[in-house]
Amino acid sequence: MAHRRRVVRAAVSTAAATACLALATPAWASSTIAINPDHRDETAGGFSTRDCADPRFADRPADHDGWHFVLPGGRASGGFESLTLTFGTGTSEVTVTVPDADDAYPDALYPAGKNEDRLIHAYLFTPAGWTLLDGSAVITGTAGKFNLSHTCGGTAPSQSPSPSPSPTTSESPQPSESPSESASPSASATPSESESPSPSDSASPSTPATASPTASPGGSGGGEGGLPLTGVATTSIALGGLALIGGGALLMLRRRRDDITFTS
Repeated sequence: MAHRRRVVRAAVSTAAATACLALATPAWASSTIAINPDHRDETAGGFSTRDCADPRFADRPADHDGWHFVLPGGRASGGFESLTLTFGTGTSEVTVTVPDADDAYPDALYPAGKNEDRLIHAYLFTPAGWTLLDGSAVITGTAGKFNLSHTCGGTAPSQSPSPSPSPTTSESPQPSESPSESASPSASATPSESESPSPSDSASPSTPATASPTASPGGSGGGEGGLPLTGVATTSIALGGLALIGGGALLMLRRRRDDITFTS
């Protein structure tokens, strides 16, 4: 009898342990689900449901988008363990994990009301203008999908600083140096120097002018083509001139003598 009682007790204990494991197993199981296909390729500013009054967005920087994801399905779906979200930045793709305290994108998981064991809300802040391309989530229960609940679009930094380099290019101090180079009056001085030779050129005609009078006596001296006087003709002229001078001197002396004799 005692042996039978031990066997019965062992059987009951085994059945109880098996039942406990069966009940606990759904809570320990994890599954991976995808984001709602209708919520792919969405931007925070263009999503159909936007709610910037959500208290969870209070700390969102103005140049960031706010994203709120939710896990539907009740207790059977369990809660979020992690989310993997892929965004397009316009030039590349960025994959963000929630939660991740080591990246540059603030995020957090929150429970469903007072059910602290079920984290069904996920929040994420990304730079403004990103596009949600795809996503998946690891959950503690089972569900068909998770949803993008609502968003709050931020304001991307203005790209107006890009034209500012154009004024730097318009800095025309270098072109302004061209006027200093136009100080080529030094070059214009060369014309003044070029004018100085002109008087020297005008002097050159003066030499032939002095030569021209030497030719004029030849023209007046003869009717045979104006040849110069040479030889005996010049000697006779000189002697005649001396005779005239001597005669004139004698006449003057004689006249003086006559005047002296008359007065005495």
